[in-house]
Amino acid sequence: MDLHSTNVVTQLIDEHDRVVYRNKQGCDLVDILRGLEPFQDSIEGLAVESTYNWYWLVDGLMEAGYRVHLINTAAVQQYEGLKYTDDDTDAF
Repeated sequence: MDLHSTNVVTQLIDEHDRVVYRNKQGCDLVDILRGLEPFQDSIEGLAVESTYNWYWLVDGLMEAGYRVHLINTAAVQQYEGLKYTDDDTDAF
């Protein structure tokens, strides 16, 4: 989940790294949970970018029963050969 001050880009991938869900929406926990709901039983974990405003999202996801991983983006190695980055590649 690529988190910003006013929006979050969520991508869910399957075991073959195929995107099965992608959504860019406002920072509203109810809406975010509503989008994840159809996939809840198959989600093994959610990775959330550790920006300055991550607390509400991580707390809300954990309260809803999701396993959450807080990610330090400075420590994540990008895919080799990646020429640019945007919200979708960051979320992926």
